[in-house]
Amino acid sequence: MSFEIQLPLFTGPFDLLLFFIQRDELDIHDIPIHRVTKDFLDYLHRLEEMNVEVASEFILVAATLMRIKAKMLLPRPVLDEEGNELDPREELIRHLLEYKKYKSVVETLSKMETDRQQLDSRGNVVKELKKLAEGSNVESEIQNLDLYKLLKVYQKVLSRYELEKNKPIHQVVQYPYTIAKQRSYLMAQLDHSPRLSFEQIIEFEPNKIAVIFNFLSILDLLQMRKITMHLGEGFNNFWIEKIEGELVDQ
Repeated sequence: MSFEIQLPLFTGPFDLLLFFIQRDELDIHDIPIHRVTKDFLDYLHRLEEMNVEVASEFILVAATLMRIKAKMLLPRPVLDEEGNELDPREELIRHLLEYKKYKSVVETLSKMETDRQQLDSRGNVVKELKKLAEGSNVESEIQNLDLYKLLKVYQKVLSRYELEKNKPIHQVVQYPYTIAKQRSYLMAQLDHSPRLSFEQIIEFEPNKIAVIFNFLSILDLLQMRKITMHLGEGFNNFWIEKIEGELVDQ
């Protein structure tokens, strides 16, 4: 005669470890690693005898348990940076505590889900039927139209039209000035007049962009030692002169 043994299947290796700890009333902070490892491996061997495919995560935890057991048998303890002895079970205990915490939350959420599925939502039947009709029948939308809704839509269309018509148009204007070109321009002016005031330079091209480029070009020429500057009275004017003996930057 032959008989078949039914073994409980666990959702994961930590679920199995927690079962052993709760069954034997063990302290989760001080796990007897030899005892737990033996029970864990016996369970895997029974699964193999029943031709049940063992998940890779169970094999990984079994290897981890044996590694911890081997470390605890070594005569030389593992020390941290401060010289304190490290417990090889510490990482496993931390994972078990986290799994136990999340498992308790999952059980609560599962119960809440089951209770919620047993309830029937109370809604407005007329409103729901109207919503279904609007999604499948265009004529139902026309039946709900009135003069006020048409006027509101017409007003929105006019407002949108006015907004689009009066939308500002931005144009990018490329000015025909560069620092190098204005340097050459100023040096050419100094060839005709050995001394130029900034007011005269402004009069050549009296627009703001040209004034800015000319001023930056003057600063550039001063740095290149092509010209020298003399300050006049007040704060708004100065004169520039070409330094003789220097090559002109064309």
